[in-house]
Amino acid sequence: MSGATKTLEIKLLDRGLRVACPEEERGELLDAVTYLDKKMREIRDAGKIANVERIALMAALNITHELLSTKIGRGIDVADFKRRMNSMQAAIDEALAEQDSLF
Repeated sequence: MSGATKTLEIKLLDRGLRVACPEEERGELLDAVTYLDKKMREIRDAGKIANVERIALMAALNITHELLSTKIGRGIDVADFKRRMNSMQAAIDEALAEQDSLF
């Protein structure tokens, strides 16, 4: 069952925004905001683009390129990787639980 959706105040390039976010996804959203803000500042600080909308579009394009390069170029499917990690964690937890009964 998912938690309640709450409004979260964020800042990108010192501009405030309000976004809706399920409580359990708050940490991930804040990580995404930090990453996007960093990318937007890098583009702005390079001095070639001053318009905030263009900075946001360039950041989105760069981040999308990073994602697709990681997924396709290196043969890594992030969702599959997460599923495998969760499966390994479950196997480790099960093995440790069996060890507890030995002591």
